[in-house]
Amino acid sequence: MRRLPPLAAVRVFEAAARHLNFTAAAAELGMTQAAVSYQIRVLEERLGLALFHREKKRVTLTEAGRLAGPLVAQAFDTIDDAFSIARRQSEDVLTISSGQTFASNWLAPRLGEFQVGHPDMAVRVQSTHALVDFAREEVDVAIRSGAGCWAGLRCHFLFRQHFLPMCSPAFRARHGALGSPEALLRVPLISPEQAWWRHWFAHAVPDVRHVPGRAGLGLEVQADEGKAAMADQGVALLTPLFWRRELREGWLVPLAETPAYDDTSYYLVYPERHAATPKVRRLREWLLAAIAHEAAGAPFVPPPA
Repeated sequence: MRRLPPLAAVRVFEAAARHLNFTAAAAELGMTQAAVSYQIRVLEERLGLALFHREKKRVTLTEAGRLAGPLVAQAFDTIDDAFSIARRQSEDVLTISSGQTFASNWLAPRLGEFQVGHPDMAVRVQSTHALVDFAREEVDVAIRSGAGCWAGLRCHFLFRQHFLPMCSPAFRARHGALGSPEALLRVPLISPEQAWWRHWFAHAVPDVRHVPGRAGLGLEVQADEGKAAMADQGVALLTPLFWRRELREGWLVPLAETPAYDDTSYYLVYPERHAATPKVRRLREWLLAAIAHEAAGAPFVPPPA
C-alpha cells in the first residue's frame, strides 16, 4: 500500500522547487502565495522534515528537498506522458451512436470516404435505438431522429424524415399495377401497424383514416423491412435516402412519385463540451457536406411503372 502525502501539496512542492520562488509557483498554479506556503507547510508536517529554507525574500531547498525535487518532477512527467497517450488515443478514435437503418444503409457505405480524408482516425459505430447517455457512455456523437432541441446537446439538422412505398420488381409483376394508393389496400404490407403507414395514406388518400390492407410481415426496423421487401414479402414504407443503391440497381421499385414527410427529422447531436474537439469537428464538417450534396441531387427515385 502506497504511503503518499497529499497530492495537491506534492504538486505545489514540484512547482516551488522548480522555480525556487513561492510567488512564481503561485502564478503558475493559479493560487495565492499564502496558499502555496500553506500547502508546503502541510507537506513538511506530513513528512516530518523541512523541504525549504526560508530566508529573507528567497527560499532554497534543504538537502531533503534537493533529493526529492527531481524525482517528483520526473514522476509528474511520467503522469503527464500517461495522460497524453490516453488523450491521443481518445482523439484517434471517434465513436458514433446511430439507429440501425441510418448506420447500415447510409453511414457505413460512406465512412470509407471519411476515413480516406482522415486515415489516422479509427471510427466505431454503435448501432442502437436507445438514446445514448453522453455523461455515462464513451460516445462522441449520435444521430437522432425526433423533433430536435434536446437539452444540453448541440443539434445539427440533417434531413426531414420522408418515406415512399416500395417493393421488389417480382412482387409488383406478380400483383399487377400498384401505382395508386388504393391498389396497396389489397396487397400485403410490411409492418402495416406502424404509424408511418397511417401518415402516408392520410397524405396520399385523405379519406383513408386507417390501413385496412392485408396484414403482412411485422418488423421493428426499416433496415429489415427493406430486406423483406426485396425478398418479395410485401410493400414496405421506406426512406428513399437510405435505399438509393437498391433503387438505382432496380432491386426495389417505388410505388409513388413523391415521398410523404412527417414532423420529425434526423440530427447530428453531441454535448456542448465536444463541440471544439477536432475529431467531432471533422465529422461534423464531412457529414453536413455529404448530406447537403445528396440533398442537392435529391434521392434517386425513378418514376413508378
